[in-house]
Parts: sequence; C-alpha cells; structure tokens
Amino acid sequence: MQTIWLLAGERRALAAVRHWKLHKTVVLVGMMGAGKTAVGKALAARLEVPFLDSDAEIEQAANMSIAEIFARDGESFFRDRETQVINRLLENRRGILSTGGGAFLSERNRALISEKGVSVWLDAELPLLWNRVKHKDTRPLLRTDKPHATLKALYEARVPVYATADLSVKARSDYAIETMAGKVVETLLTRPDVLEEIE
Repeated sequence: MQTIWLLAGERRALAAVRHWKLHKTVVLVGMMGAGKTAVGKALAARLEVPFLDSDAEIEQAANMSIAEIFARDGESFFRDRETQVINRLLENRRGILSTGGGAFLSERNRALISEKGVSVWLDAELPLLWNRVKHKDTRPLLRTDKPHATLKALYEARVPVYATADLSVKARSDYAIETMAGKVVETLLTRPDVLEEIE
C-alpha cells in the first residue's frame, strides 16, 4: 500500500474544505449596483452549484441588451419576459439566481420565489449604489437628466419591498466580493431548510 505524506499546509487546506447541501434556490434581490451578479457568482462557486442570471438569460434569448429591449419593446414587455424567465430558472436544478433590480417588485415574482426558493436582499445604501453605477450607461432606468435623483427615487420606492425578502445581508463598501459571499453563506446557515454544511 502506498503512503501519501501531506505537508502541514496541505493538511490545513484539506481541513478547510467545506461541503454544502443546498435545499432551495437562493434568489438574490436588491438595487442595481448591489452586487447581485458578482456576489452570486462567488457564492455559486463556493457552494459548488450553478449560477443563473435572469437578465443575462433574457438578453441571450432576445439577442439584445436590456437597454435595447426597454427602448424597443418597453418596460412592461420586459417585465413579462422577466417573470417567464424567473419561473423557468426556478424549475431548474437548485443554484444561485441573480435577478434584475425591478424583479422583486412584482407580486407574481415574489410569490414564485417564495414558493420555489428563498429570497436574499443584498442591502446596499444609496451612496454605495451611486458610486458603483454612476459611470455605467447600461442601466436603462438611469438614462435621465438627473440620474442620481432617479436612483434615489427608485431606492426609496423599492427598499420597503426588498425588506420583505426572507433574508437580508448588509453590503459595505469595504467588503470584497468573497467577503460578501461569506456573509451570505453565514446568513443562509441560519436556515437549515435552505443550506446545511455536511461532513
């Protein structure tokens, strides 16, 4: 029989590997710029589950950007497609689903998410959001004469709805993406019906 010797660092690395069982799809909700896509990808990698992005799915199916869909077909058309895509993605294998900033405002979407997954609000304050989105032109709702005022109005209107999510995690400007993903894991572990650490 062959004996395999591990260095101390390798033993520590193996001991640090954690294994998870995800029981429900985790649906990340929150404002544009909250970090849903970046944190979602890191979280999916950490839990070794698929990462899904409803906006990316819509863009791929339409072969155009969200901004182009808004311009050509309007927000109402986009929201209908968004609900269809979210419903389909929630039927897939359990994973991490990042949604657009307006998705959780729909009562129908909230019902679908509640029935088939668990919602996690990435709670970022307005200054942090503005700092992240002010130099990007990919946000159709911010294509106004006063984008900061528009963002503020959206924030104030949406926060009470986001606050109804099953769980919330506070975002901070000094959190790296991996740190934020770790905070989400800690929060999910408070719900054994959603996430468990296994031996």
